[in-house]
Amino acid sequence: MSNKAVISLTTGLEDPEKVTVAFLVAVGAAQQGRPTLMFLTKEAVRLVQPGTAVGTACEGCPSLPDLLARYEAAGGTYLVCPICFNAKALDPENLLPNAQMGGTVPMWQWIGDEGATTFSY
Repeated sequence: MSNKAVISLTTGLEDPEKVTVAFLVAVGAAQQGRPTLMFLTKEAVRLVQPGTAVGTACEGCPSLPDLLARYEAAGGTYLVCPICFNAKALDPENLLPNAQMGGTVPMWQWIGDEGATTFSY
């Protein structure tokens, strides 16, 4: 059985609490040594543009910049839907270092035959 984790996130800063929960799950998986991929679609594609994921969602919540830094430090990666990204006319040269453009085929290739534990937000 695989120990990979995939977190699918469609929400951006319009719902910072949901983004925070998705990142808490992703950080937890990555910090436990699981290969972890966040598949970003819809508004979530904006989060991998440096300086975008800012603020704190709620009293007592970790800040979004802290969660992104912890995720990167733990080896977590992002796969960013190019259709969603391009539809928003975002800059593909301005991505976080652990982010790459890719759709569902690269996501399934990353998962491979062993499968993965998945979460969707």
